[in-house]
Amino acid sequence: MEETRLPVSTSSSTALFRTGTGAKASGVAGISSEEKQDSQAPSIDFVVEWEGENDPLCPRSMSLLRRWITVCVLSMGSLLVTCASSLYASAYDQLKAEFHCSQEIATLGLSLFVVGLALGPMLLSPLSEFYGRRPIYIVSMFFFLIWLIPSAVAQNIQTMLVGRFFDGFAGSAFLSVAAGTVSDLFAGPQLQEPMMLYTIAPFLGPVIGPAIGGFINDFTNWRWSFYALIIWTFVMLNSVLIVPETYHPKLLAFKAAEIRRLTGNEAYHSKSEIAVAEKSIKSTMLHSLYKPFELLIFEPMCLSLCLYSALLLGILYLFFGAFPLVFRTNHNFSLWESGLTFLGLVVGFVAAIFMNPIWHKNYLRLVEKSNSNAEKRDQNRRPDPEFRLPPAILGGVLVPVGLFWFGWTTYRNVHWIVPIIGSVFFGTGMLLVFSGIFTFLVDAYPAYAASALAANTFTRCMFAGAFLLFGNQMYKKLGYQWATSLLAFLALAVMPFPYLFFRYGKSIRSRSRFATA
Repeated sequence: MEETRLPVSTSSSTALFRTGTGAKASGVAGISSEEKQDSQAPSIDFVVEWEGENDPLCPRSMSLLRRWITVCVLSMGSLLVTCASSLYASAYDQLKAEFHCSQEIATLGLSLFVVGLALGPMLLSPLSEFYGRRPIYIVSMFFFLIWLIPSAVAQNIQTMLVGRFFDGFAGSAFLSVAAGTVSDLFAGPQLQEPMMLYTIAPFLGPVIGPAIGGFINDFTNWRWSFYALIIWTFVMLNSVLIVPETYHPKLLAFKAAEIRRLTGNEAYHSKSEIAVAEKSIKSTMLHSLYKPFELLIFEPMCLSLCLYSALLLGILYLFFGAFPLVFRTNHNFSLWESGLTFLGLVVGFVAAIFMNPIWHKNYLRLVEKSNSNAEKRDQNRRPDPEFRLPPAILGGVLVPVGLFWFGWTTYRNVHWIVPIIGSVFFGTGMLLVFSGIFTFLVDAYPAYAASALAANTFTRCMFAGAFLLFGNQMYKKLGYQWATSLLAFLALAVMPFPYLFFRYGKSIRSRSRFATA
């Protein structure tokens, strides 16, 4: 057969596919022009792929500085969205006085925002498969800005609640889609540091929100909380405009289109063009809606770890009411002073980050030990995903320790720094648990990683939204000590999950419908 080849003599062609044809024939031979005419259906002769990571159109060929700037912008977007969720809590007192609503109704504004964060990825993630990541970021940040305006100028609590829900829904792209951009830009050993930066952002946001909101609402009107968010969001919207498209299937489709344009040869296509042609937005959205629930229903590992992380995030959001209650009542803190008490959690998060090199070395040790114990060393063998769980095992111990410490040091005669030290242990344990669970889910369900993380996001955000509605009542009814102890006992009940899956996960996965690792 006569093989179709690309003309690489022109400067435009050589710029596009620097390493020769710029397309791989993936085992499919070219066909002659006569065969093309005789064929009743178009035949794909060449599948366009990357010519390695140095391909000029591959996102990983960008300069290191540009890739890090992109990660920083998206991390700041995640920080903004999560900060906006909790900053609202500092305005409770003024909102109740101005809108004549109860504490429960005021708290609903925070719950609805978190519910929006849970539901948004169900729509935005599948849309990113069709339109790429960059348009989703721009549209998401634009509507996040738009829905801040009704909250800032609200004249009644109903307007506030509606605005809060849609604001959380719009901003959720930076908690779901953005994680994929980090892996688009970095791979292998380079992935650890940028992913660490992105991972901590959605946890720092809820913690620094009360600190910022405390200063604003203690010295001026609550509306300035939203004015500040509007200014921050406007800056971020302009920053997001510099974020390039990084979604590999989208860029490969663009590359294939350019090759067809330059050569006049319609035989070049990318795999994503073939896949997209076989599905619709509706079918993709339906798949993204039911697949996470399939994992929760049929996968005991996924369900257990999702419930664990959901409980921890629920406790974190419950603290937005508990911390001011404890420190303003027992220690006579002002609003801005009680906001600063959340910095103990920040110290815990930072401590967990500094432990990351230790866990990385432990992971490599476990992989090496597993390979050495194997009867035949298989160089292509994937490491067991259970090797990602040791951080979660230690974190599972630190969480109840921190909760018990915090709970039983909330007496008036105990110095205020002592319960804050307890929150440091809780923060460290929480981030260790989340990092272990996230990496385990991605490794254990490689073919359904997006669905596994979507299931986790949905579960933990729904828990967080629910916990907010009864936190204050629980602390007032049971008392500060026993209310926190109840949370600690719940954490103790789920503490064995990471260890059990570390020990027996391989056996459980062998009977799994979805775990293909």
